[in-house]
Amino acid sequence: LPFQPKFIPEFIRKQKEGNFDIVSGTRYKGNGGVYGWDLKRKLISRGANFITQVLLRPGASDLTGSFRLYRKEVLQKLMEKCVSKGYVFQMEMIVRARQLGYTIGEVPISFVDRVYGESKLGGNEIVSFLKGLLTLFATT
Repeated sequence: LPFQPKFIPEFIRKQKEGNFDIVSGTRYKGNGGVYGWDLKRKLISRGANFITQVLLRPGASDLTGSFRLYRKEVLQKLMEKCVSKGYVFQMEMIVRARQLGYTIGEVPISFVDRVYGESKLGGNEIVSFLKGLLTLFATT
C-alpha cells in the first residue's frame, strides 16, 4: 500500500485534538516523506505543489496527496462543489474546503511507491493538472 494504515490512528487523534473538518496526510512537513520515487517523479510532485501554493494559497502543504480524513457532511458538501477529474480533484477538494471555511489539519506521513503496477502520471495528466490549476485560479 502506498499509504500506510498505521497513520490512521494519528489522523483520528489529530481530528479530535483540533476538531478539524479535514485531516490531510502530508509528505512535505515534519518527518513525512516519499520512498521509491525517482528524481523525475519527486520533481514533478514538488513542482506541482509549489505552483499550487503560489497561485492558490490553499493553506495545506500537500495538495496532490489523497490520504485524508473527512467529516461525512464536509465530504458530501465538497463532492457537490468539485468538478475536477484526475489529479486535480485532490487539489480542488482542499481549495474548495478553504473557500467554504472548513478547517484542515495535517499529519506527516510516509508514502511508499507501489511495488506492482505503474503510475498513471504521464504527459496527459500533467497537462490536465495545469489546466485544472488555471481553472481553479480563475474561479476561486
